[in-house]
Amino acid sequence: MHPSKLSGPEAAVAPARVGALDDGLRRDAALDDLRVLSHAADADASARGRAAAPLPASPAAAASGVAAAAPLSARATTADAAQAADAPAIDYAERYRTLLNFLDQAPFGLVRFAPGGAIEMITPAAARLLRALARTPAPGNLYSALAGVAPQLPQLIRDCSAASGTLCEALRLDLPPGSLEAEAGVIALTLVKVSPTTLMAVLHDATSEVRREQRQLDQRLSDLARIDALTGLPNRTVAIERLQRLSDARAGADPAPPFALIVLNVDRFHQINDSLGHGAGDEVLRLLAARLGTQLRRHARDEGATGPGAVATRIGNDEFAIVLDDLRRGDDVHGIAMRLLDALALPLRVGAQQLHVRVSAGVVLAAQAARSGVEMLNDAHIAMCEARRAGRSRYGVFEPALRERAASRGLVEEGLRGALERQELYVVYQPVVELGDAGAALHCSGVEALVRWRHPQRGIVPPAEFIGIAEDSGLIGALGRHVLELACAQFMRWRARLGARAPRTLAVNVSRAQLLLPDLVDMVRDAMCSTELPPACLQLEVTESLAAEDDEVRVALADLKALGIALALDDFGTGYSSLSSLHRLPVDLVKIDRSFVSHVDSSPYHRVLVEATVQVARSLNLGTVAEGIETQAQARLLRQLGCEKGQGYLYSTPLAAPALEAWLASGAGGAPA
Repeated sequence: MHPSKLSGPEAAVAPARVGALDDGLRRDAALDDLRVLSHAADADASARGRAAAPLPASPAAAASGVAAAAPLSARATTADAAQAADAPAIDYAERYRTLLNFLDQAPFGLVRFAPGGAIEMITPAAARLLRALARTPAPGNLYSALAGVAPQLPQLIRDCSAASGTLCEALRLDLPPGSLEAEAGVIALTLVKVSPTTLMAVLHDATSEVRREQRQLDQRLSDLARIDALTGLPNRTVAIERLQRLSDARAGADPAPPFALIVLNVDRFHQINDSLGHGAGDEVLRLLAARLGTQLRRHARDEGATGPGAVATRIGNDEFAIVLDDLRRGDDVHGIAMRLLDALALPLRVGAQQLHVRVSAGVVLAAQAARSGVEMLNDAHIAMCEARRAGRSRYGVFEPALRERAASRGLVEEGLRGALERQELYVVYQPVVELGDAGAALHCSGVEALVRWRHPQRGIVPPAEFIGIAEDSGLIGALGRHVLELACAQFMRWRARLGARAPRTLAVNVSRAQLLLPDLVDMVRDAMCSTELPPACLQLEVTESLAAEDDEVRVALADLKALGIALALDDFGTGYSSLSSLHRLPVDLVKIDRSFVSHVDSSPYHRVLVEATVQVARSLNLGTVAEGIETQAQARLLRQLGCEKGQGYLYSTPLAAPALEAWLASGAGGAPA
């Protein structure tokens, strides 16, 4: 190296024979070390059709009798040699100075070192980078300089049995805290074995590369954070941002542009995961996302949209949001919502299965939209929940009053969770009696267990206010288990104490959400076993609309019936079943709804319906119970029409267990069976 290029730490690291570059040996010693570089120039000269003169041997080589290495072009013809002799003389000293200047300005550093790590030659750039890694200003051993960041290097070199080759490439070394130079953050190291006794290290500042890669990674992560990996749709973050921009634009515009939000939720999606596995559930979501995209592209084509248009996003596990900002009129959202529901209701092919998926939706119009994108999503979810409670597979439109109702439901849900823990839920029992000829109670044939909530502030909360909330919140499983266990235990206590006067059957209502619980059958079996209640004494009641809903519900009913218990069809006449389809339902008893019973003695229409129901039930060997009997005239007519049993305030209101026991003991329910 030239003395002007080596000073301070660099001069201390360079070998003596290179450092003393002013004496007469400088050129010869340097040419020995850099002879390999001349071959590149020689090859380049050969490619241009002229020979390059060989480098002269150093004095040391000449003294030892070792001839200088002949360049490849030495094999040229005599004519070529003569031509080369006429060429101008090459100034090797100038070439050497040029090479030193190039190495000094190169953006990388070179180190030649021995297998033991001793540094033999080093460029200024390499010395500067090593200073940043080492704790000493002028390290003389490469292994020592890199011990803090790459202690594995000595072993790596010892393990290399090949005569030459690359040992590591672009190994990144982080600068330790407190480095002497802090302009570099990461240094890349490449090690090359030139010969068994010579190794080269190439170092360069990789800080910019690392930072660029980090920026690219951050951008990719940012993009991934905005895309749903399963469906490829934008995610909740994108939906919120889009809604917020629309809300802000509307606030400053006159007239305000119309837009709308549709939130879609897959009904009973958890059942797909439970019955077919999460892989099938994921495939359902992908297929639904694809259908949404198809429908929105069709909408954009029909409307001739030129702007961003409608955007479909996935905002939750089984929930999608459609942001519509290309509406000509706000009311157009109603037609779009219906088309989306119709498209999503078409069968899906998942593996060998053909699935029918039901979807409920909630709509928020711009006129009712909140100022916050998050609040808009919440409002659409509220409207969707209202649509689901109204019967599913439909959409509901948000109104401000729904927000207050949702807040009230939230308070009820919170209180209900505490009620289960504080044992505020209890069971009352309404008698079911055998009807005599004149409608009088012959005897108590059974009781129906009904849950009540004794709230510490509100008093008695009717079940209509909390059963639906328990279903929506997932509390219905714990609530149902609690009621069933209490009722079974009480029923067995009556049998033990009252003997022949005890009720013969215990009826317990089962909600839709309970029927779809995977552990319902086990729960019922456990309750009967723990209380020793005979299966023939237990009757589970399901509503008509639920029993007729789909095959999945009917399978659950069949599994329950296999336990040996009875099934009753509750509220018959209010659902979707017809008398002609009654034989397809796996039930033992039909309970005629109170809306028919209350008019049976005043409306010929209702009287005919009750009579037809009793006759069809009798032909199918099903029992009948009339609900809501309040007058003796109703009871007498019902008995004349063939109804076997009755239940209502005429005989008794729902009673707590001690009161019912007293009622039975008094004989109000008729003589013992």
